[in-house]
Amino acid sequence: MQIRCYTPLDHDAVIALWQRCGLVAPQNNPSKDIERKQSVDADLFLVGERDGEIVGSVMGGYDGHRGWINYLAVCPSVQRQGLGRRLLTMIEERIVAKGCPKINLQVRETNSEVLAFYAECGYQVDKVTSLGKRFVQDKLGGVG
Repeated sequence: MQIRCYTPLDHDAVIALWQRCGLVAPQNNPSKDIERKQSVDADLFLVGERDGEIVGSVMGGYDGHRGWINYLAVCPSVQRQGLGRRLLTMIEERIVAKGCPKINLQVRETNSEVLAFYAECGYQVDKVTSLGKRFVQDKLGGVG
């Protein structure tokens, strides 16, 4: 798998991947998420390509205090081949290179497989409660 930065030509394939992996929630507009990411640290949005097909993605961020990882996805047909770990390692390296001391991520508590994956990669459950507040409502009903 070749890992590279996202380009606008990847848009539809990335959204299709996220849908196959169950990462698109009704409250999120994936196109808006991509648009917003492209305006901030576009170098922290990576895709994995194999034989001309997008089979993986990861979106990272760093706000000067904490890093974040979102939309880590690997096509179900090629999971358990180390591709997710490669994407995770590359985005971690890029975030840490910006000076980040700690990376956070969120996983739906019902997704035990993904929780196990992150545990194997050294992530631990923090004793915190995640809160959110929505400010923008788009035409699809999601805010991104």
